[in-house]
Amino acid sequence: MSNKPKEPQQPAAGFNPGNFGRGGMVGMGRPVQKAKDFKGTLKRLLTYLKPFRVSISTVLAAAILSTVFSIVSPKLMGNATTILFEGAMAKFNKVAGAKIDFDAIQHIVLILALLYIVSSALTYIQQRVMVGVTQRIVFQLRQDISEKLTRVPLSFFDARSHGDTMSRATNDVDTISSTMQQSLTQLITSIVTLLGIIVMMLTISPLLTLATIITLPLSIWGTKMIASRSQKYFIGQQRTLGELNGHVEEMFTGHTIVKAFGQEQQSVDKFNAINDRLYHSGWKAQFISGLIFPLMSFIGNIGYVLVSVIGGIMVTHNAIKIGDILAFIQYSGQFGMPITQVANIANVIQSTIAAAERIFELLDEPEEVLEQKVTQPVHQVKGHVQFEHVAFSYKIDTPLITDMNIDVKPGQTVAIVGPTGAGKTTIVNLLMRFYELNNGRITIDGVDSRDMTRSHLRSLFGMVLQDTWLFNGTIRENIAYGRKGASEADIVEAARAAYADHFIRTLPDGYDTILNEEASNLSHGQKQLLTIARAILADPPILILDEATSSVDTRTEVSIQHAMNHLMEGRTSFVIAHRLSTIKEADLILVMNQGTVIEQGTHRELLEQHGFYADLYNSQFAQKAV
Repeated sequence: MSNKPKEPQQPAAGFNPGNFGRGGMVGMGRPVQKAKDFKGTLKRLLTYLKPFRVSISTVLAAAILSTVFSIVSPKLMGNATTILFEGAMAKFNKVAGAKIDFDAIQHIVLILALLYIVSSALTYIQQRVMVGVTQRIVFQLRQDISEKLTRVPLSFFDARSHGDTMSRATNDVDTISSTMQQSLTQLITSIVTLLGIIVMMLTISPLLTLATIITLPLSIWGTKMIASRSQKYFIGQQRTLGELNGHVEEMFTGHTIVKAFGQEQQSVDKFNAINDRLYHSGWKAQFISGLIFPLMSFIGNIGYVLVSVIGGIMVTHNAIKIGDILAFIQYSGQFGMPITQVANIANVIQSTIAAAERIFELLDEPEEVLEQKVTQPVHQVKGHVQFEHVAFSYKIDTPLITDMNIDVKPGQTVAIVGPTGAGKTTIVNLLMRFYELNNGRITIDGVDSRDMTRSHLRSLFGMVLQDTWLFNGTIRENIAYGRKGASEADIVEAARAAYADHFIRTLPDGYDTILNEEASNLSHGQKQLLTIARAILADPPILILDEATSSVDTRTEVSIQHAMNHLMEGRTSFVIAHRLSTIKEADLILVMNQGTVIEQGTHRELLEQHGFYADLYNSQFAQKAV
């Protein structure tokens, strides 16, 4: 049962908000995390959208109509400008009956107002519907992940860092959420806008359209050139930022040790060195990517010049109306925006599919072997535990336990001792079926543990571990965690039996005292007493105690030992011992080395054998004497 520290989280590969020029260039040149199986992952992600087909269709229709209405507006404004210009020129030239047709202009203005209102309403509808769809999909994803983590075996958590698993459950899900909520509709809008602008420009003038499009390859080439140069600096920036986060986390979590050894200045110096590298890589990345803005402006201005010159010549030859020129200039100004948006969204989708792939990898992890429907629950458990020819290995080619045979009578206290890596904790894993046996069987009162459901099997055991686990909540809730529906009297009685009631009542809020996330507002000994109270409340027939007194002072150890003695009365108990002085009274001591029980007997019997146990026991007291 591992307890790996969380790894520092590096920033997700993608890009940050920021505009580069008219086209809305966002984070060009930043490294994009890519999926290994893009098509397969995208297809699987789309299955989450199937139940919302009607809503998605509504969003698509609203996005298309809203965009179309917006695209038509410059053309109508151009018509109004033409009417105003032609009327004014006619009056200027004193044409008979000349006047400005304000009725036609008013009609166009009313149509424009209506289009803008409808477009805004459709945008509101698409955003509202998409938010609802996205949140329901994200809710389902989080639920799937939560349920999956309850079904994976303990080996999954032993083989992976907690930080990586948490990143998949939080950061990757948030990436999908933001993409679906914003980028999906924006992608549709950008594509429709691009096609609509091209159509509208072609209807106005194919020649001017060609003049506008001719600058497009130049924009793409310039953007690609800058992006390729800035990407290596963005990669270095992310790597250095991750290094900086890791250093800060280490220094904060180990600040006591840093101060104790006087390493404050070394810590600051290292931080400054990493920060300096981050400054230089960040400066270069931002400066080079920032060149896209003036480049795009320059290329855009070339397009404006071409449109203005060619359009002016066409106006003088009456080949085009002045209002159409103004409308075309608006369209040409908007032309680059959807192109760069589509390019950026393509990068976002790459990162999103990569995040979805990481989530699906988690959801596809092997689960605990499904249990048979027919099970044999053990009623009125006596606590007779037997290991019969048990064989087990964490890795196929590295056997740990080969042929273990143990017979533990009801009510016996069995101590398990041995050096680090001997297999003591492995026995606990096998008893609780955190891992499955390679061979042999473990029986409880004659019933094979594999013939019981895991939930029933684990309900027979109570565990008090060396590393205490308490959650963010009141002391009352932490003790009550041991038994569902426990009354107030049961909780208090369990606390008294664990010698915890006194210190609980000395706290300002007593049993209502709220423990923080790491329960750091209690001492280690107090936390241990609460875990014992929780085990007493659960009232299990079999106990597993993992040296609960190894890291507390002598006075607290006495209290904990009294509480554990009370807890072990009449129960079969497995005690993993590091300090051999605490297990002298055990009914049976199993001495393990390299996964094998090499000696067993009482404390006195093992000392008389002058073997491995006697050497361990005597070496501890020899060290104390020295």
